[in-house]
Amino acid sequence: MLLKRLPGLFTHAIGIDLGTANTLVYLKDRGVVLREPSVVAIRTSTRKPIAVGNDAKMMLGRTPGDILALRPMKDGVIADFEISEHMLRYFIGKVAKKSLFTNLVVVIAVPFGITAVEKRAVMDSAYRAGADDVITIPEPVASAIGVGLPVEEPAGSMIVDIGGGTTEVAILSLGGIVHARSIRVGGDEFDAAITNYIRRSYNLIIGERTAEDIKIKIGSAYPLEQELTMEVKGRDSVTGLPRQLHLTSQEVRESMMDNLNAIIEAVKAALERCPPQLAADLVDRGIALAGGGALIRGIDRLISEATGLPVFVAEEPLCAVVNGTGKILANSSRWGGE
Repeated sequence: MLLKRLPGLFTHAIGIDLGTANTLVYLKDRGVVLREPSVVAIRTSTRKPIAVGNDAKMMLGRTPGDILALRPMKDGVIADFEISEHMLRYFIGKVAKKSLFTNLVVVIAVPFGITAVEKRAVMDSAYRAGADDVITIPEPVASAIGVGLPVEEPAGSMIVDIGGGTTEVAILSLGGIVHARSIRVGGDEFDAAITNYIRRSYNLIIGERTAEDIKIKIGSAYPLEQELTMEVKGRDSVTGLPRQLHLTSQEVRESMMDNLNAIIEAVKAALERCPPQLAADLVDRGIALAGGGALIRGIDRLISEATGLPVFVAEEPLCAVVNGTGKILANSSRWGGE
């Protein structure tokens, strides 16, 4: 127990945004030191990992029969316990050298809506990956802190974090969550919608990475002044032969509209549950957008028109959650955890 009593001398403290699409790690006093895809490649006969992160993502859709590239996270929670443990161990090992003389403290952001069993699975994975102490923080809180919202003030702040597997919508005041909603709509659903649209409209089958590339390059939530086009390559579902086509940003927007509307409805539902005094604060403060989905062109304008409130995209939307865990590490006495 002696080492526990000397945390300042022997502690490694890291914050983790364990996302469906990407995992980011914050090392205390150094900032964000790792950002890699939440992907693991395994050999199917042994289920032993052969690649993690960037190397594994390169294999998605391109592996031979005895190798499988998969995502151990689904909808922001662990879908494959064993593989997620391997992934966490790999990422933690890259940034924090564990020894008998170090105490590893890990702060992990988890979706607001997860069950106690799902949260326990996240914590157990971190412990088995080498952590000595694990603290979980709701993603909306971490994201709001990372964005720099004045969540400790007696006034309303609102965050919409659009991640890979979930969208977290929360209204905060006095350091806590007044009301929050978590819906399982995020970047993965946008990718799936694009894939389904292209297959349905053009009989062209595309891969997961191609769909993500389309979303990033020409995806939009609001009509653009100059619409974009992109050459898309895939396999013809009728002939089975490789083929290409030109896709427009209007088509991509149409394919994603159901998911965009689901996010808007979640925002509206949260606002309807907001106490009147805090709602009045939001008229001036507006809504902050974070997460990878905040980078979709025009999504701030779409939500602003739907709610009548000012909407702004955070400076580093992809790092909002992990930056929040970093600030929590720096002020652990102020921010509690579980």
